[in-house]
Amino acid sequence: MTPEPTSSADQTNRRFAAQLPRNLAANIAYFLVNIVIGILLVPYFINTLGVAAYGLIPLATSITGYVAIVVQSLNTSVSRFLTVDLQREDYAAANKTFNTSLFGLTAVILLMVPVILVVAYFAPSIFNVPEGQETGAVLLFLGVSAAFLIRSWSGNFTVQLFAYNRLDLQNWVNLTNLIVQTGLIVLLFTLFGPDLALIGGAYLAGAVMASGVAIILARRVCPHLRISIRSFDRGRVRDLCGMGWWVVINQIGSLLFLQIDLIVVNLLFGETSGGEYAIALQWVILLRAVAGVLSGVLTPTILSCYARKQTETLIRVTKSAVKLMGLAMALPIGLVCGLGPLLLTVWLGEEFAFLAPLMVLLTVHLAVNLAVLPLFPINVAYNRVRVPGIVTFFMGFGNFGLAVALPLLTGLGYYGVAAAGAIVLTLKNALFTPWYATRVLGVGAHTFTRSMLPGIVATGLIGVAAATLGGILQFPALVTLAVASAAITPVYLAAVWTFGLNGFERGLFESYLPPAIRRIIV
Repeated sequence: MTPEPTSSADQTNRRFAAQLPRNLAANIAYFLVNIVIGILLVPYFINTLGVAAYGLIPLATSITGYVAIVVQSLNTSVSRFLTVDLQREDYAAANKTFNTSLFGLTAVILLMVPVILVVAYFAPSIFNVPEGQETGAVLLFLGVSAAFLIRSWSGNFTVQLFAYNRLDLQNWVNLTNLIVQTGLIVLLFTLFGPDLALIGGAYLAGAVMASGVAIILARRVCPHLRISIRSFDRGRVRDLCGMGWWVVINQIGSLLFLQIDLIVVNLLFGETSGGEYAIALQWVILLRAVAGVLSGVLTPTILSCYARKQTETLIRVTKSAVKLMGLAMALPIGLVCGLGPLLLTVWLGEEFAFLAPLMVLLTVHLAVNLAVLPLFPINVAYNRVRVPGIVTFFMGFGNFGLAVALPLLTGLGYYGVAAAGAIVLTLKNALFTPWYATRVLGVGAHTFTRSMLPGIVATGLIGVAAATLGGILQFPALVTLAVASAAITPVYLAAVWTFGLNGFERGLFESYLPPAIRRIIV
């Protein structure tokens, strides 16, 4: 029997399916390196710089997010248009998108250089900075901001890897940045002593190296794109900015949700409280990184399904992805919440165990707010970013107002700041985000809400079980932490696999695994 000719769509589907395990493996590898470095660097900074000075590092990254908001938003717009162009093999349009973005962003970044200089220079006057570290703080803010803009500019090249579903290569770029940055910090601290200025320099060096790697890999993966000012297209500017403007609005709101709390705590309660808050926040950052690993693998698939008009597949995959994301994140979220005091004791010492309630408050709501991550690419794919942008913008300002008012009115201190973020963000992502995705896709209003419930319930059960075991076991902190985690994890995974997933969801999960592991499971 003669085999039927293979369609271009079928070939693309097979390429995406074959790439999924490699992407997931690379994402996991990057995440493991990231989490190890993140866990080890915090006590290293606390021991060398002190709690107060350490708090300025995540503060600088938060401020940078606001400074470079336009650049980041345009990158989101570019990723959508360039992915669609390349998936449709329209290389003329892709070159217009690429070059319009490249030269446009170059101009925007040059215009932002004075803004960076002003923000960095006045940072010690605006924020609470430990005495004697003002110059170091200026150079820290300057280096981190410059690094962020360089990485944003090189996003014109990493988006090409994204468009071809080469997330494994994207992770090589990210690993380059992380390893160079971390290695230089340790080396420079060893040679010259701890200084905030050296951290800024290390961030900048890491960004330059990573950008070089991104350019090289992009040229190999996508030889169809060439840098040419002649491909700059004013009409494409309107397309990119038309979407990018609403992404800017959305990004402002998102930053007011995710990166305003450190600023508020520093300004209201001082640099030491800011450092303590940053310590508790580190686990939120790590958990978001875990979720990013999982959701990041899915995003190219969603954009590809949209480009090829495979709406039913997109809906089915997204619905299952929300459920899988919630169930996957329930385990680490529940363990962090239930074993918080033990975790802080093992990580930093018993004197930091008092931060456990704050860490729980910052973490527990992620059961809702991370489960919805697979829904965000839908708005980008369908270019339906205006309404989410407006909602996120106004709710972000609401979060800012509540973050300032709640601690002042109640005397809750930085617990009030954390509570404000948890309340407003959860309201948005429990109600608006899943509902709007159903409007875009034309499915039932509760389609994705129902998919979120298993993860929420699982998080509560794991948290209670972990806290109970942690209280019952009378071993040293490290042993208790290990035993409790080891007892809960296999039971939970077996229960989810046996009772929590249907056939399609098991198949979706298996598709992300390397063939060797897949054969063992199946």
